Amino acid sequence: MIRVVVADDERLVRMGLRVVLDAEPDLTVVGEAPNGAEVVPLVRELRPDVVLMDVRMPGVDGIRATEQLVATMEPPPRILVVTTFENDDHVYDALRAGAAGFLLKRARAEEMVQAVRLVAHGDSLLFPSAVRELALRSRERGGERGGERRRPHAGPVSRLTDREGQVLRLMAAGLTNGEIAERLVVSPETVKTHVGSVLAKLGVRDRTQAVIVAYESGFVQAG
Repeated sequence: MIRVVVADDERLVRMGLRVVLDAEPDLTVVGEAPNGAEVVPLVRELRPDVVLMDVRMPGVDGIRATEQLVATMEPPPRILVVTTFENDDHVYDALRAGAAGFLLKRARAEEMVQAVRLVAHGDSLLFPSAVRELALRSRERGGERGGERRRPHAGPVSRLTDREGQVLRLMAAGLTNGEIAERLVVSPETVKTHVGSVLAKLGVRDRTQAVIVAYESGFVQAG
């Protein structure tokens, strides 16, 4: 059973998500929170597999809550950001903070269910064109936060082999392991090994964070 916590400041949204998820035999909503301040202690107590996190909430927003959960829990839950607009700059900041992907509030019920299952099993939920656009806008803003330029991973990227670099570029394009295997004419097991090596060398937890590093280091060009 995949255990889910829903964090959204709109009660009707929380109710709707609960109805959709609880209707599935392998999913159950174990808790709800109206803001980021309440979701953090709730998640620490309940230890869900997945958190559906509204990116914009009063007080502590979804970005800060994601940062706190990733920094203080081992292992942290898989966090899926829920947003109204895919071009919301807050989404990119939430991905940088450690979210496994994002989902639009207007998504169909079956898409929401599939997204929760996907991230619960360790995969990432990315929309390559949207992430590219967000990365480009982040760079146009100066790639800065707190006065520091966001390019901390240029060194680790330089340690990738040529093949690992190819794999990272294809990951950034949104290809699955199977699709990467077909493109490079290798086995899926070989791709899985390369992906694991890429994550280890970049010092990241999942594909989403690897793609963020690829953009912010300039290894993959946004736009």
